[in-house]
Amino acid sequence: MNSRPHKQSMSELKLRRLTEHNQRLREDLARPRIRVSEASASLIRYCKVTKDPLVPSVWGPVAKNEDPYSSPGAGKGGCCVVQ
Repeated sequence: MNSRPHKQSMSELKLRRLTEHNQRLREDLARPRIRVSEASASLIRYCKVTKDPLVPSVWGPVAKNEDPYSSPGAGKGGCCVVQ
């Protein structure tokens, strides 16, 4: 009779796993979605409006004071700060 409780616990485990999986699927279904065409249009709009200093071929050269990737002492003759 020891095998009976073991089978019952296995079935309870399977039921719990299926219930958890079902809950995850419900959460995925409830997630807000947009069409691919809308997402791509939004991405294209963002890329046209947002200036990217890493793409100078599109936006032209970036002034050193506007470039967030230039070193802080770029126009001052040195690259290091001694403290």
